Amino acid sequence: MSGYSEGLEELFSTQLNDWELARINYSLLDKVHTREIDFGRFRILVQFNPERMKSTAAKVDPKSIGDRPCFLCGKNRPEEQKGLTFENDLTLLVNPFPIFKKHLTIPSYRHVDQRILSNFPLMLKLAEALPDYVIFYNGPQCGASAPDHFHFQAGNRGFLPIETDFLNGKFAKLSSVKSGVEILNWSGYLRGIITLKSPDADNLRSIFNQIFEKLSEIQSDRPEPMINILAYVYDNTWIIHLIPRKIHRPTQFFKEGNDQILLSPASVDLGGVLITPREVDFNKINAVDIKDIFGQVCFDENELVRLFN
Repeated sequence: MSGYSEGLEELFSTQLNDWELARINYSLLDKVHTREIDFGRFRILVQFNPERMKSTAAKVDPKSIGDRPCFLCGKNRPEEQKGLTFENDLTLLVNPFPIFKKHLTIPSYRHVDQRILSNFPLMLKLAEALPDYVIFYNGPQCGASAPDHFHFQAGNRGFLPIETDFLNGKFAKLSSVKSGVEILNWSGYLRGIITLKSPDADNLRSIFNQIFEKLSEIQSDRPEPMINILAYVYDNTWIIHLIPRKIHRPTQFFKEGNDQILLSPASVDLGGVLITPREVDFNKINAVDIKDIFGQVCFDENELVRLFN
């Protein structure tokens, strides 16, 4: 799998040369405004990125999904968009509406629903094959703008604050070790997070399945339990951040006028970079808003501890 890094460099080079939409939008990243909100022990970044409006405001109700062609199916993708095959099941594509300097969309060849349980091993393989990237999964009711077509996304390492915040050891504390997998719970971070750490893919899958089953029990009315996942390899070890959720979008998303904040949190947002497609939201969102939004969307640390004890 060592050839993927070189292949992706070539893919980005040719796509930005040959595909005008991608070239323009990646050049605009240099002008994207970002500001930092300090929570004392950690920070949250806010990015004003108007090109992400379509994704943030996407209608994901069954009728809206059924009325539009699937933009991840090969037959509907832009003619200019080229990709690399992965495991004869996925396609590595340059995302033309980037958040990261290197941003990939990774759809399945098949038009099947967004589901992670049977595809978790693929996520581990992606993280291993793309060591310079964080692989992320947005559940069908957790920020995915195409819940009808299975896909991952990936972005270059070093961009999300959660990476540094995990390494510094201030927030993620070892809870237990099962089958050689370290299970860490986060505290003091506004979001309840469970992190799995192990060099063994099979054991990781086993522990993930157990957590998934437990979450399924409390959200049995959903197609799968609500969850965002970030995965990467560090020092030959998989790091998997699991962020279970309560709801898709906070109340601020649905309000009108000055009370509205058009923010639909997904993996990137919960990883510490809030994406605001409207400048008014970029300018006004503050620490109180973020604490409230995370509190609505995510389980808190105490709720997760009670759930798994």
